[in-house]
Amino acid sequence: MEVPRLDHALNSPTSPCEEVIKNLSLEAIQLCDRDGNKSQDSGIAEMEELPVPHNIKISNITCDSFKISWEMDSKSKDRITHYFIDLNKKENKNSNKFKHKDVPTKLVAKAVPLPMTVRGHWFLSPRTEYTVAVQTASKQVDGDYVVSEWSEIIEFCTADYSKVHLTQLLEKAEVIAGRMLKFSVFYRNQHKEYFDYIREHHGNAMQPSVKDNSGSHGSPISGKLEGIFFSCSTEFNTGKPPQDSPYGRYRFEIAAEKLFNPNTNLYFGDFYCMYTAYHYVILVIAPVGSPGDEFCKQRLPQLNSKDNKFLTCIEEDGVLVYHHAQDVILEVIYTDPVDLSLGTVAEITGHQLMSLSTANAKKDPSCKTCNISVGR
Repeated sequence: MEVPRLDHALNSPTSPCEEVIKNLSLEAIQLCDRDGNKSQDSGIAEMEELPVPHNIKISNITCDSFKISWEMDSKSKDRITHYFIDLNKKENKNSNKFKHKDVPTKLVAKAVPLPMTVRGHWFLSPRTEYTVAVQTASKQVDGDYVVSEWSEIIEFCTADYSKVHLTQLLEKAEVIAGRMLKFSVFYRNQHKEYFDYIREHHGNAMQPSVKDNSGSHGSPISGKLEGIFFSCSTEFNTGKPPQDSPYGRYRFEIAAEKLFNPNTNLYFGDFYCMYTAYHYVILVIAPVGSPGDEFCKQRLPQLNSKDNKFLTCIEEDGVLVYHHAQDVILEVIYTDPVDLSLGTVAEITGHQLMSLSTANAKKDPSCKTCNISVGR
């Protein structure tokens, strides 16, 4: 059953609260002063008779919700009117520093049957570690609370975006994709040393590698999907790939039909920006039945290769014709190895624009164009 209301900021089991916080326009309750001492008018009294929650279990975890249950001794159980839930982001070097750092997460819920659902995108981020502890409480007729001791502290991690969340991102991306431009090649820029290494150590075949953590924090492909990044954007006036690149002065070009054809599936992976006016869309191309295809089928929305707003492959007069969206920058991940003999490697004549690199780039959590109402 879902928590019916999240009223107040409470004192933490691990650190004293600093101030009274009024949440959701409901009456706030003062618990302690800055030194952690009970104030004389706190309205809270400790009473041993209330049972202390134990054996806490977390289940049904999503990117912005979870179910929580626990066991309690039967004594005074019928006196419980509320549960106090202390939820804190676990500090670690990989924490999402852009997400609602100062939002209070000390919650009050009416005593409903367990398990109950805690839901809220304003204080839960996807793929983030949290700690949680619980108190039982009894609200008195004068508004005061009697509380139990805090339970043990439990750790858990929220989940990635689901297909439902990614579909919401997909729909937002479709709004700004723009008209379609014709193209004929995919390309990948790297340094000369990269291609030399591929020839010497990998038998001339570029190997898939794990995607970095760029883009949406909740993207299920970050740090998990293995693939090779390609671009397909073209210059409006020439219809050819641009001569500048942030990734290296040497470019591998391959005919579009070698990677994207009726024997591959196309998936939507992410939509994000990096505090800039232009936006990126990540697409995944996976050979049918490949490990990459199975990974994506379970986690990503599949696109119709012939009819979508980003990247299409249509047969016309026996020839495959390709188009890409004009107003977003497409990052295409191909999930299988690619042999260099299938294309050409040559030096570009333009500049290496490092400022445009998206390696491990963090998504702007304040952008209304590419964010949805769940954890960023």
